[in-house]
Amino acid sequence: MNLRNIAIIAHVDHGKTTLVDALLRQSKTKLSKEQDAATAIMDSNDLEKERGITIFSKNASVRLPDTKINIIDTPGHADFGGEVERVLSMADGCLLLVDAQEGPMPQTRFVLKKALALGLKVIVVINKIDKPNARPQFALDKTFELFLDLGASDEIANFPVIYAAARLGKAGLKPDLDAMTDITPLFDAIMQYIPKPTGDKTKPLQMLTVTISGDNFKGRLATGRIHNGVLKAGQEIMHINRTGQMKKYRLTSLTSFEGLAKVEIPEAEAGDIVTIAGIPDVNIGETVADIGNPVALPTITIEEPTVKMTFMVNDSPFAGQEGKFSTSRQIRERLYKEIETDVALRVADSNEGKWVVSGRGELHLAILIERMRREGFEFQVSQPQVINKEINGKVLTPHEQVFVEVPDTYSGVVIQKMGGRRGLLQNMYSENGITFLEFIIPTRGLFGYRTEFLSDTRGLGIINTIFADYQPDPGGWGDRKLGSLVAHEDGVTNLYGLLNVQDRGTLFFGPASKVYAGQVVGQNSRGEDIRVNVCKTKQLSNMRSKGDGGAEHFNTPRIMNLEDALEYIGEDELVEVTPENIRIRKIALDENEARRLAKGGKA
Repeated sequence: MNLRNIAIIAHVDHGKTTLVDALLRQSKTKLSKEQDAATAIMDSNDLEKERGITIFSKNASVRLPDTKINIIDTPGHADFGGEVERVLSMADGCLLLVDAQEGPMPQTRFVLKKALALGLKVIVVINKIDKPNARPQFALDKTFELFLDLGASDEIANFPVIYAAARLGKAGLKPDLDAMTDITPLFDAIMQYIPKPTGDKTKPLQMLTVTISGDNFKGRLATGRIHNGVLKAGQEIMHINRTGQMKKYRLTSLTSFEGLAKVEIPEAEAGDIVTIAGIPDVNIGETVADIGNPVALPTITIEEPTVKMTFMVNDSPFAGQEGKFSTSRQIRERLYKEIETDVALRVADSNEGKWVVSGRGELHLAILIERMRREGFEFQVSQPQVINKEINGKVLTPHEQVFVEVPDTYSGVVIQKMGGRRGLLQNMYSENGITFLEFIIPTRGLFGYRTEFLSDTRGLGIINTIFADYQPDPGGWGDRKLGSLVAHEDGVTNLYGLLNVQDRGTLFFGPASKVYAGQVVGQNSRGEDIRVNVCKTKQLSNMRSKGDGGAEHFNTPRIMNLEDALEYIGEDELVEVTPENIRIRKIALDENEARRLAKGGKA
């Protein structure tokens, strides 16, 4: 049987998942009723559906008359680069999707750089040519420039190009939508340009584990590509872990991908992507080898984390009221379970009931927190911190490359704010009323900026970031400019109390919300924290005055979601995360204790 292994790579929201949908449907792949009715079949996770982004890489396959094509859908966001780096090792070529209107974006650079480093054959797909403002030639020119910037050879830079409107299920060799009928030209390009998998089925077995998942009946499942040899159901194999230790196991299941389903198969040859069960302690990057001649494959290297947070047991007055899992044992087990499937994550035990969790960015850690919250966990997290690195005796801090698109009117305020956060302007040009800006900024300087950016640009700006390198810390980091409004007693918020407080800043709560002393209920319009009584009720009496009952306007509170809360908190604050609520609180709930800590005293 002919085989092709392709990965689909692109920037966030350039149409990867929609293209996979078109490939699956037009190859007459059998889908369940739910899958057939879905608009983004591959985005099966609730968070992916809500955010419209791919977080976890997924496998599928389509069958042409004499060929099986294994498809790997990859995340487009740089914070999930750990997923991208792993799954590209299973592919022999890739489809690089570029939006016909936007052209290549920061994460396009990130994923393409990884693909070129692995020597993959690239087919460029200029997608979304059905957009009213599509600029296919502009997108193609910019993509060619990107290949040259990344040092691609003449052979690789001479890439084949397909134009597509994935949403309509159409593709062609020219950007003419009327001349397109279906997605067939893309299948033809895959068959013509993507090489057959390398590997020799006559050599001893070698398979590299790339993703790990679980099954209630089969146990731990390992997915990977067979590099050499033949794998059979029920076969005895040798498991080689990262330290080189070897153990014998017998496979209890061997499955391959047919469409989106996993199907039991009797055997698979070199080049195919399969899922096996029967190795209870297998991890990502480890080798499944021949029992008579076990030879390990090179382990997968992943870029180091740049941001860390402290997770801890919830000790607020509302602790244990809203979550199913809140003990230190349950939280620790869940965190260590996560690092088995996410190689870009690090977890280290800290003090009693605390763990330092490191990841590739704020979004990487926020997605983990959100998933745990939805699973019923209750815990607290600290302010995100950057992870500095010592290189040649110097302490360096991570820096990000930031790409901004804003209407010309708002470019001044963006440059001013980025400059105040130690950002250095690298490039600037204007086109059709839109200013394009490029900065290098310390990762720390970006903390808390996204919400500010959206306000400054009236929601019309686009900001994208990608890790650049480690550089000296410019220093000069001041304290947060605005303080917090902190509840001074336990109780339920009352409209009367909120009306008295709202002139002091921006509130995070409306009436009838339970709060406790030390909980942050709003942002002060000045630099210091102040304690406020949002639970205050109006004293009732038989006396009436002319002004009683006058309508006072209550400003709509700013509801803080998880990302907002993580961006907002200062060094003396925590985010309390439960399945029902996201709360911001002071580390020291008592006012006198907070003052003592602020002066450098002991709690």
